[in-house]
Amino acid sequence: MPTISQRGQQMPASPIRKLVPFAEAAKARGTKVYHLNIGQPDLPTPAPFWDAVRQFCNTPVLEYSHSAGILSYRQALCDYFLRRHKLSLTPDNIIITNGGSEAVRFAMAACLNPGDEVIVPEPFYANYNSFAIESGVKIVPLTTYVTESFDLPPVEAFAACITPRTKAIILCNPSNPTGKLYSDADLAKLREIVLKHDLYLFSDEAYQEFAYDGETFRSALSLEGMEQHVVVMDTVSKRWSACGARIGAFITRNTELYNAAMRLAQARLSPPTLGQIGSQALCILPDSYYTEVQAEYVARRDTVINALQQIPGVICPRVSGAFYVMPSLPIDDSDRFCQWLLEEFSHEGYTVMMAPGTGFYATPGLGRQEVRIAYVLERQHLAHAMQCLAVALEQYPGRVAPQATAKANA
Repeated sequence: MPTISQRGQQMPASPIRKLVPFAEAAKARGTKVYHLNIGQPDLPTPAPFWDAVRQFCNTPVLEYSHSAGILSYRQALCDYFLRRHKLSLTPDNIIITNGGSEAVRFAMAACLNPGDEVIVPEPFYANYNSFAIESGVKIVPLTTYVTESFDLPPVEAFAACITPRTKAIILCNPSNPTGKLYSDADLAKLREIVLKHDLYLFSDEAYQEFAYDGETFRSALSLEGMEQHVVVMDTVSKRWSACGARIGAFITRNTELYNAAMRLAQARLSPPTLGQIGSQALCILPDSYYTEVQAEYVARRDTVINALQQIPGVICPRVSGAFYVMPSLPIDDSDRFCQWLLEEFSHEGYTVMMAPGTGFYATPGLGRQEVRIAYVLERQHLAHAMQCLAVALEQYPGRVAPQATAKANA
């Protein structure tokens, strides 16, 4: 029997999706599952998306698009970035991708060689681990802590991670999974490290429109002197509640890097045509759309965090971005707890599905008391889900005393 590749054996299961069979079994038993495991917004995809697709359906042939994406869509994205974020871009800075995931893959493949190292503050988006394995790249984690609101470590901590193999830093801003919105001071810290050591900065800005409490998102593309160093990974999935469109973008002002990424784009032919047609129509949504969406997510965030902070033993900082929180729970093992919720627990016919924290770390042993919660459901469902979680924590046989600090466990 032929053997599976080393890469195939090393590929981790997704903490976001690996418990799906247990959720399906719970539903088959008649248990209602609140899905807080995945960042799938329940807000409607804006109507102009569907209108544009319907109109395009009069076209007789669904053709490939340009490998870089449809020019009119790339121009529309440039107009969006200028209007919403004061970023000056041209279509030749943008390659449309099959979701934000392909943009990350392009960044790793075009910038890094097998054996190169990338520094990533952990916890981080779980699929960075998978993309690194695909590219033969080593993730070098720099741990942040729930008890410190997942603040970035000082410059010296980054410097201590740098070796001759270090080629890049990855930052998700605002953060998936923690909801951390990084400040101008944080970005200045990264700029100092990147320029001093001649690195790339991969900035995952999937949640750029989700900044709360009067805080302002700032793109890495706005950092002075970083034109040759910054790669931004963008997506329509969260911004416009269009996850299934599978449209993202690889954005850089580095011409040589852009050309290398274009060769990768040509190898996979093109991004989805229909997704681009619909997404282009959303680039001109009024500012009121974003204001309304932000207000809804602030209310959802407050529903979840206020409830979590009332549960004994739970540590949950207030966050200002994205639509995730990553609390520490008084449990022995988050993988076991999340599976137990689906296999053995229900409250009033309901249970909760969350993503175990271990899958968002590269350091072995971390995340065992943490879970990622996506507050993507309407508020009354979130409130009931938090009630279910509170009852579950009372009944869970693996409940332990809360950690004095998460850092002590590292």
